[in-house]
Amino acid sequence: MKAVLMTAAGGPEVLRLSDIPMPTLSQPTDVLVRLRAAGVNPIDTKLRQRGTFYPDLMPAVLGCDGAGVVEAVGVEVRSLSVGDEVYFCAGGLGSAPGTYADYTVVDERYLAPKPKTLSFAEAAAAPLVLITAWEALYDRARLEAGRSVLVQAGAGGVGHVAIQLAHLQGAKVCTTVSTPEKADFVRQLGAELPILYPKTDVVQVVLDWTSGEGVDTSFDTLGGRILSQCFAATAVYGDVVTLLAPAADADWKTARDRNLRVSYELMLTPMLKNLTVALQDQAMILRKCARLIDQGSLKIHLSQTLPLAEASQAHALIEQGSTQGKIALTI
Repeated sequence: MKAVLMTAAGGPEVLRLSDIPMPTLSQPTDVLVRLRAAGVNPIDTKLRQRGTFYPDLMPAVLGCDGAGVVEAVGVEVRSLSVGDEVYFCAGGLGSAPGTYADYTVVDERYLAPKPKTLSFAEAAAAPLVLITAWEALYDRARLEAGRSVLVQAGAGGVGHVAIQLAHLQGAKVCTTVSTPEKADFVRQLGAELPILYPKTDVVQVVLDWTSGEGVDTSFDTLGGRILSQCFAATAVYGDVVTLLAPAADADWKTARDRNLRVSYELMLTPMLKNLTVALQDQAMILRKCARLIDQGSLKIHLSQTLPLAEASQAHALIEQGSTQGKIALTI
């Protein structure tokens, strides 16, 4: 079968379309999925740049997100049959082959039925950002109706889902964007206040919007100085959730003085730690999101698709840093 192999750590050029053996079912709960599309995420580009979590198992097939059709099932698989359409986030970190390929094998417990209203490319772009935004807002921040939320980078992959999930929960949302076009985009998703961060003082705008109090919850999807910005924009006893490790000069004094609850969100932890129950919980999140998507309450914005052979170009686009929504590879 065809797959894009990461042959070494480096630039996008280390991704090469190659022929590799077909995967086989090794466990009774395994499912062979014929992939129709693969999502491309920033974690893929970071692993390509610095090396995977399992450097002794090179070359590697990257890609956590996928959507496709069940081709074969193990003897103990009960919930899925050949021909079923599924989507998932599994593999691609270096220990198990990922989704930049014609086929992959995934445990039945980690698969969810593909939303009927999405194309395979849209579905493949969805899992990682759906799980990340859901866990960050609903599990870490425990977001409730009537609260106010700041979503950093609201037009991005995680950000555009987070806006919608916060809005669905009955929260008021403000969000940072870089252009007027992105401001229009996030308004359509439910953001009440887009903040053009290149032209304004984000913290002051948030404080003005909240009568000087700050938001109840800030969601940092960018890291670096943005975490400190979130501390300054969050109300006393509020929540800040970040996807990245804090910078060395993070303003922890403000976080302490305001008695903020600071949480980390890394949806890859269950995969890295082989936490079966947590992986099943993430599959359940995908099932819930599929229902919301098919009801028309939640949308996935797919900005661009490229063929599998152009995975290196997809990585280059993500590394430019201005992608709106998601990118997927069609297979």
